[in-house]
Amino acid sequence: MRKGFLLLAALSGFMSVAFGAFGAHGLKQIATPEMIAIFNLGVEYQFYHTFALIAVAFAGHWLPSRLIDWAGYLFMGGIVLFSGSLYAYAILGAKWTAPITPIGGFCLLLGWLFIALAVWRNRVVELDD
Repeated sequence: MRKGFLLLAALSGFMSVAFGAFGAHGLKQIATPEMIAIFNLGVEYQFYHTFALIAVAFAGHWLPSRLIDWAGYLFMGGIVLFSGSLYAYAILGAKWTAPITPIGGFCLLLGWLFIALAVWRNRVVELDD
């Protein structure tokens, strides 16, 4: 198990719930419905990739590959860049974050690809029942 990734996943899950509550209640006073939708997209993707981080934390037990570690780093970077840029845009109106969002999305895609590569490269022989 990769304890550090599990800790980061727990913190990200906490933040996802807190940000989701803020988006559902507190953001209504300061943002348009369009900005709330953008904010909620960030929360949604952060929450999805929180579960990906949990998978990475446990996958290290069965897939002893540096690709699993890199998947975790990419998921964390993707959460910060993708969701973080959407949060900044929705709350602050920071349009300069627009080019950052697709970089974060690319990090998330690469994280999934690295998990797939780790599975594909795994040489463990499976026993038939």
